[in-house]
Amino acid sequence: MTSLSQPQTPPTGEPPFNGPKTCDATEMLEIHRALRRSFGEATGLVDGVADGDTKHATAVATQLNLISTALHAHHEGEDSRLWDMVSNRAPACVLHVDRMKRQHAGMLVHLQDLDRALPAWRATATKAAAEPVRSALHGVSAALAEHLPDEEATIVPAMEHVLTQSEEDWFKKHGRAATPKGQLWNMVGAILAAQPDGGAAWLKKNMPGPAALVWRWIGAPRYARFRAALEGRR
Repeated sequence: MTSLSQPQTPPTGEPPFNGPKTCDATEMLEIHRALRRSFGEATGLVDGVADGDTKHATAVATQLNLISTALHAHHEGEDSRLWDMVSNRAPACVLHVDRMKRQHAGMLVHLQDLDRALPAWRATATKAAAEPVRSALHGVSAALAEHLPDEEATIVPAMEHVLTQSEEDWFKKHGRAATPKGQLWNMVGAILAAQPDGGAAWLKKNMPGPAALVWRWIGAPRYARFRAALEGRR
């Protein structure tokens, strides 16, 4: 399967924008890291479930549903708002935006395949039911390997020069609102685990002061238990 651990060189690039930045779009890169890491390990998690172990399969299926929902929401936000903003305010990026739309459409096919395959595997944990899940994950992973570095090289720089901070912040709020009930700490844990510094800078920016203590005393232990269940550690 294509590795998602590091961004790859995109097929095309956008010349650097001149002038001061109008927003900080690093949140886009932080989410991309979490998606790379989570989908990159997903097939291995599926393969680690013993035939018929529905308890373990349920934990892994919960994770796969979480990251599928996160990716759906991420792309829905871009499709509904970002593309028009960038195309209208940075006309030189129109071709890049068209390519992003095509990449989203291709990835959606694999994501929908994953969503359809998960219930049967969750319920039975059979190797036969796992195959459609594995196939869909392979498709998503290959699509992400093409899409994410391209978006980071051509769209994120445009965002930082044509969006206001409040407009950029909307995408973070949209993604948070889509997180399945009871999965917020697991999503936070996935984001932190994917950051180069282990998440220290992300915590300082997004969960300062008392919120960081809530993560340390409540969120982190819950995430650790969830990871143990994912990895089949009883």
